[in-house]
Amino acid sequence: MIIVVGLVALAVVAVLYGYLWRRLVRDTTTGWGWPRRLGTALFVVGPVLMFAALFAEVGHAPFALQRTLAWPGFLWMALSLYLLLAVVAGEAVRPLLTRALKQRSLKRPLGGAGLYAMCGYRRVGATGPDAPQLSAPTGSPPRGRGDLREILPPAPTRHPTPAPAPTRRLFVSRVVGGAAATAATATVGLGTYGVLRGPGVKRVTVALAKLPRAAHGYRIAVVSDIHLGPVLGRGFAQRVVDTINATQPDLIAVVGDLVDGSVRDLGPAAAPLAQLSARHGAYFVTGNHEYFSGARQWVEEVRDLGLHPLENARTELAHFDLAGVNDVAGESTGQGPDFDRALADRDPARACVLLAHQPVQIHEAVRRHVDLQLSGHTHGGQLWPGNLVAAAANPTVAGLDRYGDTQLYVSRGAGAWGPPTRVGAPSDITVIELASRHA
Repeated sequence: MIIVVGLVALAVVAVLYGYLWRRLVRDTTTGWGWPRRLGTALFVVGPVLMFAALFAEVGHAPFALQRTLAWPGFLWMALSLYLLLAVVAGEAVRPLLTRALKQRSLKRPLGGAGLYAMCGYRRVGATGPDAPQLSAPTGSPPRGRGDLREILPPAPTRHPTPAPAPTRRLFVSRVVGGAAATAATATVGLGTYGVLRGPGVKRVTVALAKLPRAAHGYRIAVVSDIHLGPVLGRGFAQRVVDTINATQPDLIAVVGDLVDGSVRDLGPAAAPLAQLSARHGAYFVTGNHEYFSGARQWVEEVRDLGLHPLENARTELAHFDLAGVNDVAGESTGQGPDFDRALADRDPARACVLLAHQPVQIHEAVRRHVDLQLSGHTHGGQLWPGNLVAAAANPTVAGLDRYGDTQLYVSRGAGAWGPPTRVGAPSDITVIELASRHA
């Protein structure tokens, strides 16, 4: 069954790339000259690099190879998406442009006078309808009456034959294809720049009925989905840490998907996390990507860096309980979420904040009367229209929502997985400011 699904997926990808090649390469070139050969090579090498980058990461290939393949492969992945969207949108423009050009040509027909003008002649008076006279082009020597040269063009000079003008169909294909390629490249370029410069800061106020007046204004810096890996490394981690520390939070919550790789490969990249600074410390829960990267080793690594892992555990802070559960991806190794262990025997009169990587865990939180769940995982869709896919798989894609008496906040995340690119879903670090209804 898996093989069949894989073959179907491969066939779909091949059809889509064939469509893109036809519109962007074949329809915009004439013959197998160097432009068509170069475009064809791009549409062969690009997908190969994309799949190679995916398989290298999933298959835990040597890290140097992952880094070599990641940039071109994953950027091609993002570019392919927006080339497809732009070319499909261009299908609506193509007939309109063709019709406009056709109407313009009908309004300006090229008559006989136009043909004469192209040859350098102008029409003069004639003795009869069948005996037009033509004057010689400006600068031609005078000719005698009756000379055949009076009505014949000058002898052609030996110049290279100019290339024929493009047909209307070729012209339209080049305009639409060029616009699609430009729009897709600009979209990916801006989206990549937005990720690499680091996340912005969002501030959200959340009122909790059980929060005491003394905790009014308590600030929790929420960061998720940093995704340190073959593309985003130590420099990116340092930008994230500096941004968090600049908010001067009371507590820091790292809610999963910190890394895409082993401690051996990414330990140096994660080292700046040791600089995280908050009055009540930094806490960590696993995301699904930790279980692809060696969750047990990473839990110990973040502990060594000064973070406090909450593995189905709870800690009682001065004014509320802070709990954390493992990600559901840990179930395959017996390390899944255990809400009973994390939330049992707590004082129900105290407010409770739960760290859980995936928003789908909200339903268990509601059943256990959690006041606020902090999550990530969705990336806000990362690449529009990926938000539509994320909305189909998650109760909330981004932002603050309410489920019964439990509120859920979902961060769009600080980094990116796969393409280091975001479109329509800018990265963020969120400062949650708790508000007491008794204040």
